[in-house]
Amino acid sequence: MKIVYTIKFQKVNMFTTKHQILRYNKLDKCFQNTGKEYTIDDLLDAVNEALREYDPNSDGIQIRTLRKDISFMKRESGYNAPIEALKGSNGNYYYRYTDRNFSINSSPLNDTEAEQLKNAVSILNRFEGSPEFEWVNQLGPLLNDKFGLKNQEKKVMSLESNIDYKGYDHITPLFNAIINKTVLKINYEPFGKESYDVIFHPYFLKQYNNRWFVFGYNEFNQNPHWNLALDRINGSIETIKEKYKKDKTDWQEFFDDIIGVSKDPNKELEEVKLIFSKEQAPYIQTKPLHWSQKSKLLDDGTLEVRIKVIINYELETRILSFGEKAKVIEPYELVNRIKERVNQQITNY
Repeated sequence: MKIVYTIKFQKVNMFTTKHQILRYNKLDKCFQNTGKEYTIDDLLDAVNEALREYDPNSDGIQIRTLRKDISFMKRESGYNAPIEALKGSNGNYYYRYTDRNFSINSSPLNDTEAEQLKNAVSILNRFEGSPEFEWVNQLGPLLNDKFGLKNQEKKVMSLESNIDYKGYDHITPLFNAIINKTVLKINYEPFGKESYDVIFHPYFLKQYNNRWFVFGYNEFNQNPHWNLALDRINGSIETIKEKYKKDKTDWQEFFDDIIGVSKDPNKELEEVKLIFSKEQAPYIQTKPLHWSQKSKLLDDGTLEVRIKVIINYELETRILSFGEKAKVIEPYELVNRIKERVNQQITNY
């Protein structure tokens, strides 16, 4: 199965607000209506009524803003709308499209919109190295052909990724299985262990440290939060006809208490206290270890950091990555664990 991406473009200026969109669309309908002669006051009433329907607290707009809207719609940088002021039977001037078939929602892109769309596509095309953005490669030529956009060759952005990561191929079938609530049979091979088959109900995909993981219900151990690393899945993923077990997990909340992807259900939340060196302090302040982080600069320039998490392997690895610039103060069990791993590392040298 292939994922089909549908993108709908709204023809608006980069700085256009929702209220402006409402105003332009309401004016468009008024200018198309040949059954009524809309004077400037009539247009103002119609626009303000539409704004109040959308937002009861809206104060509406004044004549000056309305005239600016009409002027923008008439410009080439706007919608190039054929709006004309005509003298009515009562001597008052009213506004209408001279082309009865015209509508801002069916007109081609103007120069401003084309440039903005081109820049947006250009940014998307810079996400190299991430297979979930392969659809952009098809989108670019399509828009270029449809709207006459020119592609830019120079890349200005890239994602951190591993081009040799073999788990990428499993993202699409797992995503489809989650959306379609399909049970899977997966052959899985953990590091240093023999492979085995698992009947798996997939619920959630997560990326961490340039690796992808899928979380779901493992029928063998009846664990609803079992995770599989995509790069350890062997061969193709098989779909089986079995009743899908409903997912009851709030995954946002599930990951709130941890760093990474490992969560031991038998462990409780603990406060971890660390001290970072003076040199490392500004980096930790600007890029916190965890959303719960509370920090305090000490008199010697070092940084005291407290986070509330469930201690796991990824937390240990994260702390060790700072080397001599980080020291664990609490809890005692984590202090000993980091000390053991540091001592083991020393024996390698």
